[in-house]
Amino acid sequence: MELPFQIDLRGKTALVTGGGGVLGSCFSRALAACGAKVAIMNRGLEKGEHVAGLIRAEGGEAMAAACDVLDKDALLIARDAVRTKLGPVDILVNAAGGNHPAATTDDEQFGSAARAARDFFSLAQDGIRHAFDLNYLGTLLPTQVFAQDMTGRPGCCVVNISSMGAYLPLTKVVAYSGAKAAVTNLTQWLATYFARTGPRVNAIAPGFFVTDQNRALLFDQEGRPTARTGKILAATPMGRFGRPEELLGALLYLVSQEASGFVNGIVIPVDGGYTAYSGV
Repeated sequence: MELPFQIDLRGKTALVTGGGGVLGSCFSRALAACGAKVAIMNRGLEKGEHVAGLIRAEGGEAMAAACDVLDKDALLIARDAVRTKLGPVDILVNAAGGNHPAATTDDEQFGSAARAARDFFSLAQDGIRHAFDLNYLGTLLPTQVFAQDMTGRPGCCVVNISSMGAYLPLTKVVAYSGAKAAVTNLTQWLATYFARTGPRVNAIAPGFFVTDQNRALLFDQEGRPTARTGKILAATPMGRFGRPEELLGALLYLVSQEASGFVNGIVIPVDGGYTAYSGV
């Protein structure tokens, strides 16, 4: 695949959670293109095997592992499998995440229109818990498992995926925004905790990208942009959604040796100017 720039990751093992998704698969292929051996971890094996097959077809080395990022026992089993086949993980990219319909309101402001079928007061506790657990615990638990092999080894790093919702809460997705704010905080906490021994821990905060998780909010069943899409693009100075490959510059910088000396605990927005725009 085409990269914004090339770094040398030969001899490194990378693991990408949610590696079969739209963004995760792009990350996985980019790391492999730089020479890393890549483990693609997904809840289902099929998507991970597809991405691993693409990497092997491009001349890289990859494996797929089926694992729920919320199941610590399964994570430990996956760690052993990756160790055996590819070696201990040097680079962990926590790309697993997403929202849940039961944690999403139908209205953006209470009382702004007729009573919504699902407003803040009727959000399901299970849906809220699912969204928070998937994003926050789904970042913490893999780090807890795989970072054990990183301490004391130079050049290791963790890259988390935060969100614009961590900067400015997004309407409708209350649990998702809160969970991503927690991911940013966790990134800073982990960076401090591991600062003397490694790994470095940083994050990327994507702006608005179309993924399988948010497609239904952005386009109707006929593929037409929703009113929400119109608001997003109006608030993004570049006037469009991001493309997955436009996250690769930030990713490769954060995992590169050039960043290994003193870049730690930061979050890089890749958002087309969204956080810079006041709306006026």
